[in-house]
Amino acid sequence: MKFETIDKQVYRKRLNILIAIGVVSLMVLSLGISQSVIYFFTDREGSHFWINLMGVVVAMIIIGSALNKFKTHPLMREIYYVWQLKQQINYIYRKSKKIDAALEENDVDALTIMSFYYKACTQLYNLDDNTITMSSLTKKSNELQDKIDNLNIEVSADNYQPYLLHRF
Repeated sequence: MKFETIDKQVYRKRLNILIAIGVVSLMVLSLGISQSVIYFFTDREGSHFWINLMGVVVAMIIIGSALNKFKTHPLMREIYYVWQLKQQINYIYRKSKKIDAALEENDVDALTIMSFYYKACTQLYNLDDNTITMSSLTKKSNELQDKIDNLNIEVSADNYQPYLLHRF
């Protein structure tokens, strides 16, 4: 995965629009579906909890399908990129114990993965205004870079590929 330059204001604006559309769509679809089923298929008396729940689930499936279909649309470029970035961060985090063990052995793949991880987290935290943990992230990133420099090897976050995780 290659890093992209994302305009923070464009990303936040499009994300907020997508969230608003998602909330309104979920509300309208779930109510419309459940009320239609209640009107046409029941006697309209009593509790309809399960029908209402089914309306929400069906609405979520419809919205998820629409998001999947339009994820490559130009207006979704920043949102989809951040979603993919978060996925890669999550994949790395889940394998962090094994990667940390390989770091102790100066494994080049582990160094590349962690270099990508720190750079990706920095980009993500800046986009999401998550500055609380930025200092500890910067410290860990600097420690990793010092280790790479001391080993006198060439490691770049740009060389990260998801298949590198298969070893761990």
